[in-house]
Amino acid sequence: MTRLERIEQQLRSNFDPSELEVTDESHLHVGHAGARDGRGHFRVRIRAGAFADQPLVKRHRMVYDALGEMMRTDIHALSIKALGPDD
Repeated sequence: MTRLERIEQQLRSNFDPSELEVTDESHLHVGHAGARDGRGHFRVRIRAGAFADQPLVKRHRMVYDALGEMMRTDIHALSIKALGPDD
């Protein structure tokens, strides 16, 4: 299973999103200091009920928590657009 697939799996199992798009942007950061250690750059767009009425910082923390160990071992940078059902 690829890192992208693992990210998708973790987010789906934690949030049961109505929309989820995960993009691997690592190729855009070749040579970047953080990319040299093998961790990737990803963009996430997710819409889920869990984010309803939550402030932006809380939504981002929820995503970081859902990805857990991957944030330390596989992901160098993560761009997040976390939406509630009505956003």
